[in-house]
Amino acid sequence: MSYAIYVGRDLAGDGHGYLAGYGDEPSGHWLELVPRRRHEPGATIEIGATADAAMPGIRTIIPQVAETARHLRVSYSGYLGLPAPLTNGGLNEYGVAVRDVWSPSGPRLLSLTPARQTGPTYSDLARMVLERARTAREGVALIGSLIATHGETTYGGNSHLIADDTEGWVVIQFAGGQGLWVAERLPSDTVRVSRPGYIGVVPTDLAADPDYMGSENLVSFAVDRGWWRPDRGTPFDVNAIYGDGKGRWPGVAWIEDELTRRARADRGITLRDVIWALRSERLTGDTAGYGQIVPLRAAGAPDLRVLWHAPVGPIAAPFTPFFLGVQAIPPEFRRHRYLGEGEAAAFVDDSDPADRASAVPQRIEATRSAVAVFKRLLYLLAEHHEAFLPEVSPVWEMFEGEQAAALDDVARMAETLLSAGQPDLARRLLTRHCSTEAIRSLDLGETMAASMDARSRLLFGIRDDRPWRGPRQLW
Repeated sequence: MSYAIYVGRDLAGDGHGYLAGYGDEPSGHWLELVPRRRHEPGATIEIGATADAAMPGIRTIIPQVAETARHLRVSYSGYLGLPAPLTNGGLNEYGVAVRDVWSPSGPRLLSLTPARQTGPTYSDLARMVLERARTAREGVALIGSLIATHGETTYGGNSHLIADDTEGWVVIQFAGGQGLWVAERLPSDTVRVSRPGYIGVVPTDLAADPDYMGSENLVSFAVDRGWWRPDRGTPFDVNAIYGDGKGRWPGVAWIEDELTRRARADRGITLRDVIWALRSERLTGDTAGYGQIVPLRAAGAPDLRVLWHAPVGPIAAPFTPFFLGVQAIPPEFRRHRYLGEGEAAAFVDDSDPADRASAVPQRIEATRSAVAVFKRLLYLLAEHHEAFLPEVSPVWEMFEGEQAAALDDVARMAETLLSAGQPDLARRLLTRHCSTEAIRSLDLGETMAASMDARSRLLFGIRDDRPWRGPRQLW
């Protein structure tokens, strides 16, 4: 399902906008650094779904581009039977950020979806935007081009928020196998929240309006089906015609309105506000697989672009910054067997060919799993949140404040090294800083979980019944 927020730069108090969110998948998640790569002529990639997906498809092969961009992304191990690894987006070296969120298409389109659909999935599209797009607008056009050329494999309707330092776009891809999609440019004085992604009324001549893009058949298909009558003078509302018809869901309306109020009352939205919007117990619980925030800063050295990452839902984990210039992700934050696809039937010891081999290297699995550590903390604090949540949130806020205060100094030191022609030293500095602080957050999480477990046993005992106990959420 997922949740994403776009904050235009005119509403931000930090001088730049934000793209943030979390992924809602009950699978293993890990932070991944993908280097810039050159590909040989004739190189290909495999896209699409398999017959095991909730809405089945056929895997196909399409050409790869000559070069793909360096990027940071969160990958994960499963959603609705789609082949892993999957991604909801991240940040690339050109400053293009992507967030992926579901957007339910209406039953009329769902019934038209081919039983053997082909083309890129939502994850394929998010990954290719990170690999190829140099601007947000280019990322939107790329999605449209890929769908027009190869089709699309849907799980029932999807959306993307794509942004750079100058603008943001929301893109809706509809189910039905008709190649239907639409995109709306988001003004720089706007807060936009997706859960689900939505677009309302759009002009019927998209080509004449620079604030919109879409498939050539977006209007004509609805006319041909009798779903919209141009002679009646009603606006072309894509959510009503092709989507769920609900517009802004209640949780979306609440957080959009609250962030807009904060922007006006507090002289702009800051990192602290964005973190609050992802941490609020009214919105974030067990389903939130991880958290991600990208400050949409103006162009500079690609190595100094930053993605803030929380290994699980930020209600139970702090955000720590990772510069795009880091040389590696700490092993604790990389892929572990916890909730990994197929790992329940695999061995790390792959000496017997008859056994399924784990996808995780032995030495990586021997480290702590940040996801497992912070999930433990989540379950402890949620069960008795009245007692424990008030003590956890201030700790994370203070920790994140320290990180934010140190970030500019670290960036300036790295920039000095880059200017002196020492990129390797700059990257070593960035790697050491980000790794040290990420491990510090993990140590802090383990300390709090140990203390909370001991006190919970004494105060409340061990509860054996299954119903979830945690803060009440809007969704």
